Amino acid sequence: MIVVTGRMFQSVRPYLEQAGLDDPVVCYQGALVADPRSGAFLRHVPIPLPAARHAMEAVLEAGFHLNAYVGDELYVAEETPEAHAYADLNKVEMHVVGDLRAWLRDEPTKLVAVGDPDALDALEAVLKPRFAGELFVSKSLPHFLEFAHPDVNKGAGLTFVADRLGFTAVRTVACGDGENDRELLDWAGFAVAVANAHEDILRRADLVIPPVTEEGVASLLEAYLESRA
Repeated sequence: MIVVTGRMFQSVRPYLEQAGLDDPVVCYQGALVADPRSGAFLRHVPIPLPAARHAMEAVLEAGFHLNAYVGDELYVAEETPEAHAYADLNKVEMHVVGDLRAWLRDEPTKLVAVGDPDALDALEAVLKPRFAGELFVSKSLPHFLEFAHPDVNKGAGLTFVADRLGFTAVRTVACGDGENDRELLDWAGFAVAVANAHEDILRRADLVIPPVTEEGVASLLEAYLESRA
């Protein structure tokens, strides 16, 4: 089983260790593929600095909190409830550095705007066409709008792992729920969505399983393992 997530590597790594999963993990919407055993980065596609600064300006001028991710660490301008919304959810430390635009010197793996879901929907509608071809723009959760390199998405990250491990899309089952799972489900030979998934994800699904609250994915895996017994 391959884990494909928008989360930071340091955030997801403890769960992989608990589950005994040691295959490469796709993180940051596909911008980073890492080896959970050694911690080595196998693929890293950060945002070029000019595009990152353009996105920063747009998000901050619109009045939203911004997270920056460099070297698998979380950086913020100041400690705010919005900063804690991500850090606390993912159980990671935040580094307060002041003005992110002045601080940024290295290419970030991704940027995340944090705020009201409806307001972020409006921001996404404006920035997605503005940054077409320059940035990948997608929501992960309703209150997180994420920016990455234009070649980054979960499908591209999984393609890298598939080529490395020797499996194909046609023999892959992918599960998803959020907007950032579009390319993942499109890549896989069989697409599965949980019942509480984003409407666009439900439309892409070959199969809809019970929602997260009813442990739909766990039930799917258990049914598959039982069929192989």
